[in-house]
Amino acid sequence: MKNIRFNLYLVLLTLNSVGLNAQQINDSNTVEAKIDSYLTKGVDNGFAGAVLVAKEGEIIFKKAYGLANKEENISNTTKTVFDIGSVTKQFTATAILKLVELNKLHVTDSLNSFFKGLPVDKKSITIHQLLTHSAGLNDVIGDGDFDHIPTERFFKELFDTPLINKPGTKHEYSNSGYSILARIIELVSGDDYESFLNTHLFIPSGMKETGYLIPKWNPELYAIGYKENVINIGSMAVRYRKDAKISWVLKGNGGFNSTLGDMYKWYIALKSNKVLSKALTKILTTPYILEYEEGSSYYAYGWAIFNTARNTKRVTHNGSNGVFFHDFIWLPEEEVVIIYFTNVFTQQIMDVAWYIEDMIFDNDYTPKAIEVDFSTELLKYSMNYNDDIKEMALNINSRFGEKIKYPFYLNDLGYFFIREKNMAKAKAVFKLNTELFLEDANVWDSLGEAYLKTGDKEMALKHYQKALALDPYMDSAKAAVEQLTSGN
Repeated sequence: MKNIRFNLYLVLLTLNSVGLNAQQINDSNTVEAKIDSYLTKGVDNGFAGAVLVAKEGEIIFKKAYGLANKEENISNTTKTVFDIGSVTKQFTATAILKLVELNKLHVTDSLNSFFKGLPVDKKSITIHQLLTHSAGLNDVIGDGDFDHIPTERFFKELFDTPLINKPGTKHEYSNSGYSILARIIELVSGDDYESFLNTHLFIPSGMKETGYLIPKWNPELYAIGYKENVINIGSMAVRYRKDAKISWVLKGNGGFNSTLGDMYKWYIALKSNKVLSKALTKILTTPYILEYEEGSSYYAYGWAIFNTARNTKRVTHNGSNGVFFHDFIWLPEEEVVIIYFTNVFTQQIMDVAWYIEDMIFDNDYTPKAIEVDFSTELLKYSMNYNDDIKEMALNINSRFGEKIKYPFYLNDLGYFFIREKNMAKAKAVFKLNTELFLEDANVWDSLGEAYLKTGDKEMALKHYQKALALDPYMDSAKAAVEQLTSGN
């Protein structure tokens, strides 16, 4: 089954609401010293990235940390190019409103206005519902960010996929919904998605280092991504150039690359209405729909909206491909922006931008020191494990058992070994996960997948059936059981 770890990260971040005492922003030098001390100390435990903080139109902090390329010992700089993940969505949303400004469409327009032959349940979905993740669409289709499904087939498959909610009734994060928005931009404008954004958003903002293929970045400034701070996955910008195209799995919903300087220019353009009128910028950042029933954040158009403990508005969004991570916090009433990148995304450094906000507004606040991430420890140990694989699970449990608090730790690790085609280690890890989390359907589904990949259909069926017994609505397990019992 698809790994659910990053979704948990999003929920944890959305629910993060540290109580602060209302007070004036501290002297910038004091804030700078506190931020720098916190991040510098974290470098020895794996932190790497770049941060910019500005208040009242003045940059008060801008600095990079750690390595952009471990193999070549190249440091991150304030000009390093990072992947920004789902923060790309705010550009897509802004481009849609630019088309509204140009009288090319309305957010109340339905999909039926742009696509022919739609299934009945998709015809009435509106642009507004796509923008707010309330269209009822699945999160993703396709096999990863570099699955180059032809345009016509991609959208046919997407539109043929059953809805998970009735449109307009519930927020359900959907990357594929923003892919549809990107396609609408192309159909309405007659231009390529990235070209339209470059012409109407980036050039007016003075931005030359944001996009997929158009920017002329210096290759020496590319950040290399390190999964769990260990596995080199390379630079996404290099991968795009190698493919010479962007897949619809990614286009419009994620994957832009950018820099501190360009994202700051974007902030200036938004707040000064260079790219959108004041009225449309308000529409862009208006809270429309509650993100999570147990939370307090609302989704706008490509942004999440919070009310701070100071009773001010927080406009924010993060993005990640599981390796790179970007966070953008805009506090319009307090004229503060915090821009944060990292190329070594782990749970330890997920909330750095939020901690910086706390330091800015609370003179007494000191965040917990950045520690070595547990997933990094677990991956390094397992990669280097060369003893009897039958004893591997026992040794992992005895060494790390108290730290394995959630099933995603071992699920991540198991899928890493599947990708490495080390099925013995994958099965050992997944089996341990079922022993530690007996009632979690996803871990049984994952173990079933590992057995299926080794050709053991009998054991695969047994574990898929266990997953279904725990969760009768698990689509991946249901499909696998049907396949295995049909003889196909």
